[in-house]
Amino acid sequence: MQEKGSISIHTENIFPIIKKFLYSDHEIFLRELVSNAVDATQKLKSLGQLGEFKGELGELKVKVSVDKEARTITISDRGLGMTAEEIKKYINQIAFSGATEFVEKYKEKDAAAKDQIIGQFGLGFYSAFMVADNVEIFSKSYKDDTEGAHWVCDGSTEFTLETTDKADRGTDVVLHVAADSDEFLEPARLRTILTKYCKFLPIEIEFEGEVINQTQPIWAKQPSELTDEDYTKFYQELYPFSEPPLFWIHLNVDYPFNLTGILYFPKVKDELQFSRNKIQLYSRQVFITDEVKDVVPEFLMLLHGVIDSPDIPLNVSRSFLQADAAVKKINTYITKKVADKLAELYRKDRAGFEEKWSDIGLFVKYGMLSDEKFYEKAKDFVLLQNTAGKFFTLSEYQEFVQANQKDKNEQTVVLYTTDAEAQHGFVQAAQDRGYDVLKLDTVLDSHFIGQLEQKLEKVTFKRVDADTIGKLIEKDEATESVLSDDDKTKLQELFTTAISNPQMHVQIEALSPQDAPVIITVPEFMRRMKDMQRAGGGGGMQMFGSLPDSYTVSVNANHPVAQRVLSADDEASQKLARQAFDLALLAQGLLKGEALTAFVKRSADLLTA
Repeated sequence: MQEKGSISIHTENIFPIIKKFLYSDHEIFLRELVSNAVDATQKLKSLGQLGEFKGELGELKVKVSVDKEARTITISDRGLGMTAEEIKKYINQIAFSGATEFVEKYKEKDAAAKDQIIGQFGLGFYSAFMVADNVEIFSKSYKDDTEGAHWVCDGSTEFTLETTDKADRGTDVVLHVAADSDEFLEPARLRTILTKYCKFLPIEIEFEGEVINQTQPIWAKQPSELTDEDYTKFYQELYPFSEPPLFWIHLNVDYPFNLTGILYFPKVKDELQFSRNKIQLYSRQVFITDEVKDVVPEFLMLLHGVIDSPDIPLNVSRSFLQADAAVKKINTYITKKVADKLAELYRKDRAGFEEKWSDIGLFVKYGMLSDEKFYEKAKDFVLLQNTAGKFFTLSEYQEFVQANQKDKNEQTVVLYTTDAEAQHGFVQAAQDRGYDVLKLDTVLDSHFIGQLEQKLEKVTFKRVDADTIGKLIEKDEATESVLSDDDKTKLQELFTTAISNPQMHVQIEALSPQDAPVIITVPEFMRRMKDMQRAGGGGGMQMFGSLPDSYTVSVNANHPVAQRVLSADDEASQKLARQAFDLALLAQGLLKGEALTAFVKRSADLLTA
């Protein structure tokens, strides 16, 4: 048996859903109603420009007022207005969008109409019933010889519609506020909502005798019309307590999608302490959300500013985004614009770029890690800084160190420090050999180093305290030990006993007599894995974060201290070995608490012995 039919939808069932669940935040009702009033005004202006409305436009403000005693909120406009028939068509037919019909009718005559009209779904009006138990519409069409219309509905599917005397064209929507929505009768609350959602609407919005919006925000203007002062002033308006931005990018594209906006690079105080929700998304100058993770690449979430696009798909309540191909295209476009801007700054003013690097380096490195296309552009302007404060590009630095820092396997070894002060002894030892040391001390650098090792041919990175300097960059020549094999074994046993810590692995090495008697290092692989885990490596990195610290204790067989330890009696050799070991701990910032106290006392005893 086969049967065909049509699904029946009963308005008495769908109406409560629209009222209660369409909008997640009840305050949005004011945004929707004001947007409708702006739409009606914009439509009238379009008809005037097309010559289809020949009357006087006059003042075209949208006015919002509240009467706490009468428990009403009124939104008034002097736009198109509606006849009784149009009210029945646009208000009584749920989801019949007047904006859509208007755009379709006039798109050939006025291409700008599409970008000026806000409404899309024809549902916004019903948000009024989230806060009102009764709503009235008083409206009069702009058309000649039409009567005013008065519509009343109590939130059910029943309504009344009658003629009324209304002197002027336009529409007044009167909300009789429900008992559970008293908060919206407070002028301060309404002002806050208007400022949040309507601050940049293209028609003046008046509340309590004051215009609360800027009708021509700077992102809607051409960059050629604006000065640096305009951009910094707007930034201060958006973020009143922030330091001035480093620089900005003005987005302005109309193909293959419409997008305008301004993205600011702020000064970053705490690395990776993402102040998300700093970029505001608008659709035709109506605030939508500050959650823009799909539109803006993840690595640029530290940016501030505004994005406005009618082509970003929104859910039916215009409360959040719906991801689709258009969003991906916009995301890609923003990535390219940011990369191009950074490349331009680098080319035009390298000195200025270097001065800003401490603030923008985080963006660049995060972008390179996150986006392959961004990496390809950024590899030419990402900067490395050495301990002397000099900056290099990747290619410049490879050329700078390759002659002196190639090991016996023809690998270029890049030495770096994560804390130049704490690792000063190791940095100094490297510099004494004529090696250069980079500062890679940001939270992202462990991941960044891994990426560079994958991308750069025959280049490896080693932290300067990861091993003795001779092993960090191994050459063909080897330093001979002055100790016999038996002495080496005895020396290892003496130090192992004196240290008495299974996490400290003692080895005897033939180093230069000028090197320290004992050097404590963390193996590069293990230390890097733990660093990446702390920086948010996740996944398999978790196992490294939970492992105990493991250290290599390199005892310098060619240092005079080794001979003293071997030749002293048992008690003295243990004291000397422990003292040399504690000096190495002190150099690594690892000597603390009781061990530090004992070291100080032992040092005093040795000085007076």
